[in-house]
Amino acid sequence: MTIIQAEGLTKTYKSKSGPVHALAGLNLSVPQGTVKALLGPNGAGKTTAVKVLTTLIKPDEGTAHIDGIDVVNNPKAARRIIGASGQYAAVDENLTGFENLEMVGRLYHLGAKTARKRAQELIDQFELTEAGNRPVKGFSGGMRRRIDLAGALVINPKILFLDEPTTGLDPRSRLALWEIISQLVNDGTTLLLTTQYLEEADHLSDDIAVIDGGKVIAEGTSDELKAQIGGHRVVVTLVDEADAGAAREILARHGDGTPTVSERTVEVSVVDGPRALQYVLSDLGQANIQLHDAGMRRPTLDDVFLKLTGHRAEDEASKNDAEMEKAQ
Repeated sequence: MTIIQAEGLTKTYKSKSGPVHALAGLNLSVPQGTVKALLGPNGAGKTTAVKVLTTLIKPDEGTAHIDGIDVVNNPKAARRIIGASGQYAAVDENLTGFENLEMVGRLYHLGAKTARKRAQELIDQFELTEAGNRPVKGFSGGMRRRIDLAGALVINPKILFLDEPTTGLDPRSRLALWEIISQLVNDGTTLLLTTQYLEEADHLSDDIAVIDGGKVIAEGTSDELKAQIGGHRVVVTLVDEADAGAAREILARHGDGTPTVSERTVEVSVVDGPRALQYVLSDLGQANIQLHDAGMRRPTLDDVFLKLTGHRAEDEASKNDAEMEKAQ
């Protein structure tokens, strides 16, 4: 059963340099009880899509439904069944963790007693018992994100939206948040997740929609997307970066595409991995090019994104993204 459905969503902002098309006919479908990841760089339209689906902004064109509810025509009904956590923790730094969650419960009209009970349940669930009675301004980044996520769960939402939930977190905090998110999904929550992190989409999602230029350009499971480009990658790491040009020519000779160079690392897609690697090593040896490392690897989601868009998913925010923020 489809629980999130968007069709033909468009949203354009005005800026000094002209119109910025945040969404350009975005179509999206999320089955109930699954995790859908929206994967793309800054400025791709991920956050704008979430803002439309969570009733924060209205699209210029198109329709969006949450569990059959039209989010444009009936936003109040939609808000009763969703939870959302944005890119930045929406917490009051002067309140304690417990007080923040209690306040959210009161805003949802749960009543004083029920709000306090729910706040304590979430403090325990998110392992914040020791920090629950301390002001949030003394929390670490990971603890702030956990309190923010807990706030999105006060009403036990049927559908949860997480917009780049682990941005800025250290690896340990990110893994801890992943565990919490995975448990929520195991308990039946439907999740729409936006991320720039390939590993995050790979780890958490059942299905991935690759977004660029305000629309979905590819969709499928992680394995299905990787299978689109198939084969292996031959990767060599050079001792001397000055040899990168010559190594690139050698890899191009035996590859199935244009090699990429990043400082001392050169790689290329190949059809027959073991055979291509053998030839590459032989030619590099004859050219007296010394290596730190060499080997093969399977395609990654970043390879998929690079082939589809011409740039990597973790690229820095584009000029288009900056203009969009100013326009909003």
